[in-house]
Amino acid sequence: MAAMNSLASALESYRTRDRLEEDVFVRWLSVLGNMADQLYYPCEHVAWAADAKVLHVDSARWWTLSTALWGLSLLLGVVRSLWMILKLRQKLRSPMATFTSRLSWSKRRAVEVQMQSEMLTLISNLADLANAVHWLPPGILWAGCFPSWLVGLMGTISSLLSIYQAARAGSQEGGGSP
Repeated sequence: MAAMNSLASALESYRTRDRLEEDVFVRWLSVLGNMADQLYYPCEHVAWAADAKVLHVDSARWWTLSTALWGLSLLLGVVRSLWMILKLRQKLRSPMATFTSRLSWSKRRAVEVQMQSEMLTLISNLADLANAVHWLPPGILWAGCFPSWLVGLMGTISSLLSIYQAARAGSQEGGGSP
């Protein structure tokens, strides 16, 4: 029951966010990413339960499926960030932006901050995606080829960027500057 409530809550948050996003492509990427995220968790739990001998199924298949769903979610996030960066750059370079520069200074700054945030999200997702592929079964792209230090570095980069973005978002909500 709790899983259904969290799924309903997650879908509602996406519906609300979708109404705010005008771009249909971004909406679909968000919905597909959310679906991959929601499927990832039960697969990971089944894999864990199989490793713990609670369930009698092949855990390797469930780990592979959960890692593939994680990678899909990250890939969709990368595409979304690239699309948003492209759209924001177009907005900054539009002819209307130059004609109304005095009026749009605060809007321009907001677009630049949003673009910077998307860039950090892109880098974080790429670092995690590199690790997700690494954890897939051998023979898929660079699966299993990273040395331990590189896996750790990618995870650290992603974590630090996420912490930085969370702290920055918290300071902006509290009235601080970006």
